[in-house]
Amino acid sequence: MIDELYSARILALAANMPRSGRLAAPDGTGERTAKLCGSRAVVDVVLDDDGRVADFAQDVKACALGQAAAGVIGEGVIGASVEEIAEARDALSAMLKSGGEGPVGRFEGLRALKLVADYPARHASTLVAVEATLEAATLAQAARTLARTSIAGAA
Repeated sequence: MIDELYSARILALAANMPRSGRLAAPDGTGERTAKLCGSRAVVDVVLDDDGRVADFAQDVKACALGQAAAGVIGEGVIGASVEEIAEARDALSAMLKSGGEGPVGRFEGLRALKLVADYPARHASTLVAVEATLEAATLAQAARTLARTSIAGAA
């Protein structure tokens, strides 16, 4: 079963993580660490005028499962709304913890991690990248809302 968990698809995603690094001037930064294993993701985002991810970078130090999830996130995040990222996180969590089918749309590749459901100790490391991405996008969206409110209040 462990060989199936670390399939060629998982290992390929982990080895080819797009958008590695950090952004010089992000609108929001999110960070998550899995307490059990220490897997960690730091994510920077820039949002466009429509509140969609325009730029993204991730610094992920995780096991192959966490890196594979980060690979899927990096492949599909440009153009995503905060709501889409939240839906992906919720669907991934449900897939791991309660038999859900997994994300659809731009983050459907996370379904490759379905077998992780049988390994509860690996759930947190599998979720770090998507949770850090959601935190970064949510903070960026809140900063934009605050800036618009401040400008409107000053007028």
